[in-house]
Amino acid sequence: MATVAAAAPTDSRARPLAIANWLFVVAGMVLVMIAVGGITRLTESGLSITEWKPVTGAIPPLTEEAWLKEFELYKTTGEYQNVSGPAGMDLAAFKFIYFWEWFHRFLGRVIGLAFAVPLAWYWVKSAIPAGYKPRLVALLALGGLQGAFGWFMVRSGLGSEMTDVSHFWLSIHLLTAFITLGGLVWTALDLRRLHATGDNMPARFTGLVWVAAAILFIQMLLGAWVAGLNAGLASNTWPLMQERLVPEVSWASGFWYTFTHDPFWLHFLHRWWAWVAVGALMVMAVQVKKRARRASVAMHAVLGTQILLGIATVLSGVALWIAVAHQLVGALLVAAFAWGAHVLGRRA
Repeated sequence: MATVAAAAPTDSRARPLAIANWLFVVAGMVLVMIAVGGITRLTESGLSITEWKPVTGAIPPLTEEAWLKEFELYKTTGEYQNVSGPAGMDLAAFKFIYFWEWFHRFLGRVIGLAFAVPLAWYWVKSAIPAGYKPRLVALLALGGLQGAFGWFMVRSGLGSEMTDVSHFWLSIHLLTAFITLGGLVWTALDLRRLHATGDNMPARFTGLVWVAAAILFIQMLLGAWVAGLNAGLASNTWPLMQERLVPEVSWASGFWYTFTHDPFWLHFLHRWWAWVAVGALMVMAVQVKKRARRASVAMHAVLGTQILLGIATVLSGVALWIAVAHQLVGALLVAAFAWGAHVLGRRA
């Protein structure tokens, strides 16, 4: 996190509390965006829009002719030619998947405006406290990168030979959303503390937080790879897979390829690395409890819910709404982690 001079704001026009509340609203919008992204992925809607039109793409097809044109573009993709086309997709079914991808991109545009316009207003009004302009600009840039990464992800799945997007690009897209969410929550908490105490020294990551963050990052990365490879379908039993603790995995394609592509191996890693994450976050939550009980309770509650939803997702065969809830609560876990990390990183 950026360092800000430790001094109370002298400019009476600064409005740290208002900016903090605005950032929390944007964070809430990002949570909705992550949930809609999960629906888009699970309904196989991501490749339904084959072009990136940042401005004109905000308007969906309005005529039958326009719909047929979009459908013809989709028919050039490998997903249609090898999966949805042979399954008998018609125009009505195409409109369904098109809606979710359009809505996902539309929300991205709305969030961009919800961040950029107030930022410009607060900037012009000199309402941003000293030292926070670079951080807010960085958050805006992260939002822009999120949109670009989303398009790179879609583009990786286009072409007659592809039936899905790259799970690497999907992980970059999803993890950028999580990092942006954490940055919004962290910055908002810094600003609320500035308003309440006049302390303009932002919180910092401590040693324990760095370890927990690294473990949580690995778990989120594995989860994104599992999602991108549909590896959640590799097993619908828990705790065993294929009636074994460790599933049968072929390493014939090489260690690195199997480690990053094999759905059984990645499913196994994701379900058991989760317990490493649980241990690290529980240790962290115990330390947080000494300073802020509510933050500790939030971490415990979200963590427990996430574990139960993960198991339910497996046992249900990746049922749509359970899997979406699992992704949404994963985002809430990031927010709770940011809250707890902020508590531990505050100056005494």
